[in-house]
Amino acid sequence: MSLDRAVSAADAVSVITSGMRVFSHGASATPTPLLEALAARDDVEGVRLYHLHTDGPAPWTAPERGGRVRSVSLFNGPSMRDPVNEGRADFVPIFLSDVPGLFLSGAVPLDVAMVQLSPPDRHGYCSLGTSVDAARAAVDSARFVIAEINDQMPRTHGNTAVHLDRVEAFVHTNRELIEHPPAAETPVEARIGEIVAGLVEHRATLQMGIGAIPNAVLARLGDKRDLGIHTEMFSDRLVDLIETGAVTNRFKAVHPGRTVTSFVMGSKRLFDFVNDNPMVEFHSCDRTNDTGLIGRNPKVAAVNSAIQIDLTGQVCADSFGHRIYSGIGGQMDFIRGAARSRGGKPIIALPSTGAGGTVSRIVHELTPGAGVVTTRGHVHWVVTEYGAVNLHGLSIRERAEALISIAHPDFRAELRRDARLARPG
Repeated sequence: MSLDRAVSAADAVSVITSGMRVFSHGASATPTPLLEALAARDDVEGVRLYHLHTDGPAPWTAPERGGRVRSVSLFNGPSMRDPVNEGRADFVPIFLSDVPGLFLSGAVPLDVAMVQLSPPDRHGYCSLGTSVDAARAAVDSARFVIAEINDQMPRTHGNTAVHLDRVEAFVHTNRELIEHPPAAETPVEARIGEIVAGLVEHRATLQMGIGAIPNAVLARLGDKRDLGIHTEMFSDRLVDLIETGAVTNRFKAVHPGRTVTSFVMGSKRLFDFVNDNPMVEFHSCDRTNDTGLIGRNPKVAAVNSAIQIDLTGQVCADSFGHRIYSGIGGQMDFIRGAARSRGGKPIIALPSTGAGGTVSRIVHELTPGAGVVTTRGHVHWVVTEYGAVNLHGLSIRERAEALISIAHPDFRAELRRDARLARPG
């Protein structure tokens, strides 16, 4: 289908007027030309820009822009940390599974959805490509859709189709997607990966969060058989497991035979792998992160990271004290879903120390202002490079003893002392 009606980015965003609520696609699907054109506008005021983590710079948050476009982050990426914590942008704490409902219910009535799409097929359908997450709901509920149609955006399968007739205006580009190739792992990450991999059974269904530790786990699952994938995101390391046959998806109850995800982040190798691959299905995050659906799959091993965990089991994963770092995301969706799965293992994995080994990440109490993402009632397995403990069913005293046993040895005496001082009576 012809793309002759493509316009400039400035013309595409001209549909946005003052006071509108706008959604932006995120991660590798961030529509950079449209965002740059919107940031350059001097004729709008009070535009609210809703998004998950966006890749690349965020020029609309610059102090000199005067708040013409106010970012509302539903999950912080690197470009939004300073703007949010300096008060130039807003942050909404919310489960990832609940984000589509904000738009579909009208709680946040969207005027415009800005997305990056693949070129249309012979039927006129483009694809949401590498990120369906909340973009599906945004496209379905917004009054107008404006798009960057990128020749290099993969065409993905699942609930990803957007007909070109739905698009009010678009720019046509041919640019590389932003890549996040796997980084070299540290010895601590490698050890945590080994311990977590030892908890994963044959025929388990995997969910892996973002970061070095989930990648380290995936790198050590090559000897497992008949693994399944039902996750909110995945990266390059999973491609190895699929190509070597460790992942077959044969024993999943939900979408058997298919790898299920909501978005992907990684290198061009990953983008090429998902391109026109019918064995990989992309779905909205209210489906991938539906606790009931997750729990129907067998032996769900959900691996997520943390910034701190206190001696009662409260997990902070979104902030350093009052400073927002990321967001709630899908951690609780999958921790609870794995707990409901027959043979499931909800796992929080983190290095024992931070700040170059100068602070313990297992703490007597969370830093003031820290957000509790996973409550002590939901936490099960906790893993550091010093071992793995299961807190489920343990008393507060027993939890403290278990967590101290996997803390860094340099901090164990101090943690024991603090635990004794806090004990009633």
